[in-house]
Amino acid sequence: MILNVSSRTDIPSFYSKWLLKRFKEGFVYVKHPMYPDKISKLELNNNLIDCIVFCSKNYKPLLNDINKITNNFNTYFYYTITAYDKEIEPKVPSINKSIDTLIELSNKVGKERVSWRYDPILITEDYTIKTHIKAFEYIASKLAPYIDRCVFSFVDMYKKLEKNMPEIIPLNQKDKNEIAKNIGHIAKKYNFTIQTCATDYDYTKYGIEKASCINLNLLGKANNIKFKDLKHKGQRPGCHCIETRDIGEYNSCLNGCKYCYANKTPKKAIHNYKFHDKDSPLLIGHIKKSDTITKANQKSFLKKEYQNIKNNYTLDFFK
Repeated sequence: MILNVSSRTDIPSFYSKWLLKRFKEGFVYVKHPMYPDKISKLELNNNLIDCIVFCSKNYKPLLNDINKITNNFNTYFYYTITAYDKEIEPKVPSINKSIDTLIELSNKVGKERVSWRYDPILITEDYTIKTHIKAFEYIASKLAPYIDRCVFSFVDMYKKLEKNMPEIIPLNQKDKNEIAKNIGHIAKKYNFTIQTCATDYDYTKYGIEKASCINLNLLGKANNIKFKDLKHKGQRPGCHCIETRDIGEYNSCLNGCKYCYANKTPKKAIHNYKFHDKDSPLLIGHIKKSDTITKANQKSFLKKEYQNIKNNYTLDFFK
């Protein structure tokens, strides 16, 4: 099983103390996104979790304790750093602070476990194609020695985004090709791998790999383990990622990004955060009498000879 921390909210940035408490106690409860009274119990045991994939825009709150996790689990880290300022990403640290934190993270966990995400790419009057190319090269020049690769995507214009961010100028394929050509050239210049996310369009002529973000080959190489040959079904059109179990909750991220798909509105997330308790096994709220708790099916994706490879490790580090 691949544990996702998290595609629904920014746990490292805002819920690090809760996450560490969950590892210390060895389990976590996760609400069903559509039926919040149906709850899954996941055991946070290194014999049941093949790898933990982290996604965040700020790992700073977790850095002092990150090795408590990496010493006991296989891990991989996605760090999103974009061109946007506070009017689009209100609670996200500045580009330079984010660069410094990624470098610190890479030095602690190893560059082979760290990917820089530059997404979503969206265009406004202030954030033009030229703005993105300039920002991408600046960030790339700083991060190249510290990352395994870069992943980028173009914004999906779903209805909620049209309402929350009407200033977006729709990208046509010509625009996308121009952006892809330039960032592909920059990646080659600074000698790192670059790949797309959630698209079936072919940008390989620009030196850009067509790949899935969370794939077993990538996670295996980063952690020196081998997975079974399994189909990567993906979670949405154009996505080719392997199945994961996400421990986050929608409408709980405090970054306030205007393009966010995981929050209905920033106000909703702020309201829900009031019900967060770092000592609760749930990210938001507490177990109610009406809840139904079911033990999750935690099936390994590892090849048999790599299963239980961490039996000699101990979780006493959390105690």
